Amino acid sequence: MARDNHDTRVLPFGDAALADAAALIAAGEPVAVATETVYGLAADATSGEAVARVYAAKGRPGFNPLIVHVLDAAAARRIARFDMTAEALAARFWPGPLTLVLPLRENSGIARLVTAGLPTIAVRVPAHPAMRALLETTNKPLAAPSANASGRISATRARHVLASLGGRIPLILDSGPTAHGIESTIVAVRPNGVAILRLGPIAADDIARATGMTLVEAHAGKVEAPGQLAGHYAPTKPLRLDATEARADEWLIGFGPVRGDATLSVSGDLVEAAARLFDLLHAADASDRARIAITPIASEGIGRAINDRLMRAARNSGG
Repeated sequence: MARDNHDTRVLPFGDAALADAAALIAAGEPVAVATETVYGLAADATSGEAVARVYAAKGRPGFNPLIVHVLDAAAARRIARFDMTAEALAARFWPGPLTLVLPLRENSGIARLVTAGLPTIAVRVPAHPAMRALLETTNKPLAAPSANASGRISATRARHVLASLGGRIPLILDSGPTAHGIESTIVAVRPNGVAILRLGPIAADDIARATGMTLVEAHAGKVEAPGQLAGHYAPTKPLRLDATEARADEWLIGFGPVRGDATLSVSGDLVEAAARLFDLLHAADASDRARIAITPIASEGIGRAINDRLMRAARNSGG
């Protein structure tokens, strides 16, 4: 159904907005809602038509799977097969910003479009109260990729969602800025170890400690989970990395001692930088400058995930 931007409502999260969102999801429509990582575009994961509307709204490639959000580990076990390693990870990090890629159960009820034809499913138990309330109210597993047009900057505020998907979806639940500001860590459990498929708020070292297993390489060139396509996270303007000062036509994102037009973290705090990353990329993309530059970010801890996003963004940015 065609919409214009005014057909996308933005409502503050609360009981009335939650009821509206649940009714839309029951009708097969996607709804934008905050998680602790970024805003997600949630739809009934058991309905192929609802999932297709998510792909249509995002313009998402059909071979890129979606993360399914559930209320607790018991719900996750109903759609995915857990081994001892997966159980250990769930016990340590759920609810929270960890996605597990596990074998899909037969008769799980999950729509085939969700897994993009793979024999595995990406599943997460979120911690954010808005997403948890929506899961509880709908009593459905919810497929929820980031609430932005595919390949573009992820949304950490309701206004980012509106700028990217206005006119494509009926409702955005506004819960303010997200806490982590970067997508979940994605892990695949393998017989010989644990593979990090996407870096995120939970560091690889923490995964290794929680499982006592070796970290193994992901399968090169194989899409197993969201966020593995090279063209994700790109602004429309050219992006230059490792800049220490702005050129005449650049909007500079600073960090630590390099202030720039705006700063990820004056104190050099990498967690603060991750939370502000997409927000400042949006601001830079909307500025009157032709290009974007960003100062170097330390590649340690969550800084590795930040740099992973920035390298993809620079490689596929416009211009």
